[in-house]
Amino acid sequence: QVQLVESGGGSVQAGGSLRLSCAASGRTFSAYTMGWFRQAPGKEREFVAAISWSGGNTYYAGSVKGRFTISRDNAKNTVYLQMNSLKPEDTAVYYCAAAFSGALSADHRTYDYWGQGTQVTVSS
Repeated sequence: QVQLVESGGGSVQAGGSLRLSCAASGRTFSAYTMGWFRQAPGKEREFVAAISWSGGNTYYAGSVKGRFTISRDNAKNTVYLQMNSLKPEDTAVYYCAAAFSGALSADHRTYDYWGQGTQVTVSS
């Protein structure tokens, strides 16, 4: 069992930055692939980024590649999402998720555990 708690969301102007954190409970955090997803009002949940258990492999959605960076600290049971050059279209609730499957996946159905989400609002 893994429990996930996101933090770091907020309001920022376009071009600004935010760093999201996701703290995980449980001793097996390092065994999980971790991902970030987002959901804007009236839209489906969208993949943002994923990172392998070791942190050695990452995978990004095309819309955020080059602007967002996913990382993890297994000693702190925490995964991060550094978001730079934010755009109004990045506005959404951001969720972190954990998958026991080792594959980096953009499919939300492969993730086993989810956090409650944190709101990110980017104004123009």
